[in-house]
Amino acid sequence: MKKLLIAFLFLSTFTTRAQTTDEEAIRAVITTSYIGGIQNGGSSDDIRKGFHPTFSMLRFIDNDVKPYAIEEWIAAIEKRKLENVPPQPKAEGKFITYDITGNAATVKLELYRDNKKTFTDYLVLYKFTEGWKIVSKTYYRHL
Repeated sequence: MKKLLIAFLFLSTFTTRAQTTDEEAIRAVITTSYIGGIQNGGSSDDIRKGFHPTFSMLRFIDNDVKPYAIEEWIAAIEKRKLENVPPQPKAEGKFITYDITGNAATVKLELYRDNKKTFTDYLVLYKFTEGWKIVSKTYYRHL
């Protein structure tokens, strides 16, 4: 019985630590590539490091789903930079939930600008050999 309890405690600690490590890695990818890169006008290199090339944001427009590829999104960001469009207030992210199963994960994230909630995002990630990558996004824009 004692050996069984020790084995259970060891496995529980290992599983919890692995989950925490994955959460930390996912948080880092989202913070650097999505919040810093996409939302706050960071570098295209930082964006590409955290997004899989097949990424698609699924936008709900006029009762239809319209995909938006990562390269289209990056091009729009770069165009705004060239046009010297005034930057928006800095976006801050609040991580609401993580759901990780093996190499798949979802994250619910709230974005704030000037302490006002602007978006609730649902990000989908996969863990590749090079690490976690964002592969999809849906969202709700708060008015």
